[in-house]
Amino acid sequence: MFHSGLVYLTEDASHDAVIELINEEAFGPGRHTRAAARIREQGPHDRSLSFICADNGETIASVRMTPVLAGGVQGHLLGPLAVRPSHKNRGIGRELVRIAIEAARRKGSEGVILIGDPPYYMPLGFEKVAYKALDFPGPVDPNRVLIVPLGHDVHDRLKGVIAWRVCGAENAETSPVDDFALSKAYASA
Repeated sequence: MFHSGLVYLTEDASHDAVIELINEEAFGPGRHTRAAARIREQGPHDRSLSFICADNGETIASVRMTPVLAGGVQGHLLGPLAVRPSHKNRGIGRELVRIAIEAARRKGSEGVILIGDPPYYMPLGFEKVAYKALDFPGPVDPNRVLIVPLGHDVHDRLKGVIAWRVCGAENAETSPVDDFALSKAYASA
C-alpha cells in the first residue's frame, strides 16, 4: 500500500537520535550483542548508502550499510533495517532495501550481506551464502546468512572472516542516489 506522504532520503547525522529510537523499538536492548552489531561496532557505517523514510516530515524507518570485507569480497553489511510499528506492512522496509542495494551497486560494492529471514529477503534478490562460509565475530544461524552478489565470482570468494573495512571517504554526506529524485519518484507514485 502506498502512502503519498512518504519520502526516502539519504541518512545524515541529524537522523542519528531518531534512528537509535526506531532500532530500540524494533530490536530492544539485546541488539548490541548480536554478531552483526559486533561488526558494526568495529567502524562507522556508510552514510552515503544508508537511508531513511519520512512520513510527512517524521522519520519512521531506516536502513544502514556498513562496509565489510567478507573473505575476498569487498561488500556491505545491510542493517539494521527497522520500521516504526505504526508503519509496518506497507512495503517501506522492502523499498529501503531496494534503494540501499541499488546505491551499493552504483558505488561498486561487490555484494550486500545480511543476517535475516530468507522468506523476507530472498524475494528482494538475496541468496543463501554457502553453509558456514563466513566466520562472524559471534554466533549466527548459518541458514540466515544471505547476500545479493553484485560482483564477479562473489560466492567463490565469500569464504573466511567478515569484518569492517576502511573505505576512504565512506561517511561523506553526499550520496550516489539523488535525494530529490528519490523524493519526486515516491511522491508521484
